[in-house]
Amino acid sequence: MERSRTGGSSGRRGVTRDRKNCWQQDVTKKEYLWYAAKAAGLTMITAWLYYRSLLMAIPLVPLLIWHLRMMEAEGIKKKETEFQMQFKEAIQAVSSALNTGYSVENAFKEAQKELRLIYPEGARISKELLIITRQLQIHVPLEQILEEFGERTQTEDVQNFVTVFAAAKRSGGNMIAIIQDTVRQIGDKIDVKREIDTILASKRYEFRVMSAVPYAIIGYMSLSFPEFMDCLYGNILGIGVMTVCLAIYMGAYYLGVRMIRIEV
Repeated sequence: MERSRTGGSSGRRGVTRDRKNCWQQDVTKKEYLWYAAKAAGLTMITAWLYYRSLLMAIPLVPLLIWHLRMMEAEGIKKKETEFQMQFKEAIQAVSSALNTGYSVENAFKEAQKELRLIYPEGARISKELLIITRQLQIHVPLEQILEEFGERTQTEDVQNFVTVFAAAKRSGGNMIAIIQDTVRQIGDKIDVKREIDTILASKRYEFRVMSAVPYAIIGYMSLSFPEFMDCLYGNILGIGVMTVCLAIYMGAYYLGVRMIRIEV
């Protein structure tokens, strides 16, 4: 039983890593450099406010890496959320094409033409639909194409759509009705996610403001009452106190991030 639980946990971690890796490629070099610059800036500000020495940024390198990973994860999440909306529009376009009498294969080709007018070539949905249409042109079975699509994106909505499509193909059921019903369900789920994100937006803003308050207080005290703050710098006891304060702050920040992160 213990081995089974461990294996399940390892499997979930493996899926999470694969999911992260498949979206990491969508983070551009420019975006990654911006994350690195922000993380370095935050680390240097922390070193100056807590220790009044930029050299202390060197032992705070783990903090820089942590900030960088947090920003990268946030960027990856944003890319995936954007793709979910793009995918919703794509399957709605497929559904509309099916309603007008196109076959399933031609419906995907029409969806690719329609979304090409909305999204740039660099958008993930544009790239994926282009791959699908090119594979259809060389007569690769659509079921295989969609399975590969699901593996590339590692997105639950895509994989659910692929699963339903494959089952409908095997059973010979009403393909149009099944796909349209799946489109409606996935669309409703994505709309719920958007509503939750909208509700949490104000909480995230409040969290960012609260996260900046300790830095603002230390900065204000250092400028307004430097003689009061001098005892916390340049001596072992002061460094120890500020290190404990920084550790408490980072622990609270981590808990705050976990609390406002909701997976649907």
